[in-house]
Amino acid sequence: MDPIDEVHLKEPGLVVIDVAAADDSTVLAFQQMLAAQWATATSDRTTRDAGQPGVRLRCYLDMRQEPGT
Repeated sequence: MDPIDEVHLKEPGLVVIDVAAADDSTVLAFQQMLAAQWATATSDRTTRDAGQPGVRLRCYLDMRQEPGT
């Protein structure tokens, strides 16, 4: 994954989460669970690291806002 840039965390309440899971459905379900609780920039695509098992996903949360705002 790319490094977390300072702009991603420029204010309190902003969170960057890197998730690793065995498969796409697991990591996307986890992302949906986060999105149900906080304003989340969701992704519909996972990444795979060559030679490594599983998938990865990065999502961005804004804990200052309610979901859907």
